[in-house]
Amino acid sequence: MEKVVANADIAVQNIEDNATLMLGGFGLCGIPENCIGALVRKGVNGLTCISNNAGVDDFGIGLMLQQKQVKKMISSYVGENAEFERQLLSGELEVELIPQGTLAERCRAAGSGVPAFYTPAGVGTEVAEGKETREFGGKTYLLEHAFDADFAIVKAWKGDTDGNIIFKATARNFNPMMAMAGKYTIVEVEELVEPGELDPNFIHVPGIFVNAIFKGTDYEKRIEQRTVRSS
Repeated sequence: MEKVVANADIAVQNIEDNATLMLGGFGLCGIPENCIGALVRKGVNGLTCISNNAGVDDFGIGLMLQQKQVKKMISSYVGENAEFERQLLSGELEVELIPQGTLAERCRAAGSGVPAFYTPAGVGTEVAEGKETREFGGKTYLLEHAFDADFAIVKAWKGDTDGNIIFKATARNFNPMMAMAGKYTIVEVEELVEPGELDPNFIHVPGIFVNAIFKGTDYEKRIEQRTVRSS
């Protein structure tokens, strides 16, 4: 199966209106910059986006929010985006906020073929409304379901043409779990090599989970909040 595509625009060509997308990254670290730009150019609408956060006003998923392409955000943290706040308060954007650990586990469960799981996170809060609960060892747990996403879009450091990928440092955040969880997984990499050039001991996600891969370009790798110590 040929997995290599020429660029981001070709990689996202099958994504249509009203699709559900997983987008890797934490803050602005390890986000699929090229694919997000391609989705903005494509102009798809009505998207449900599953991501740890919603980017910032002029970068990351924030670019899609600016164009009103996102119908619903499923996230754990959304505090850095004024346009997100405006759309939420005006009722233009549907938002599902969930605990970060639950977000991660719903991704992992989807990639592992586990349909649902119990967690103590959110018990006694609005998160628990309408959800099944059960006691284990005298403690109450919520039933949470694995995500059902049409596409997973992730950013990796290095990959080979068979789709095996390696993440670098903090960019190994939600990306590996999402890469395994999507029905169709798109990966953009900084370095694309031939099979056999990656050490099997360091591969984070095997190519069996990857449907399309391409070498990205012009990564900005913006820092969301730059802080330094005083001398």
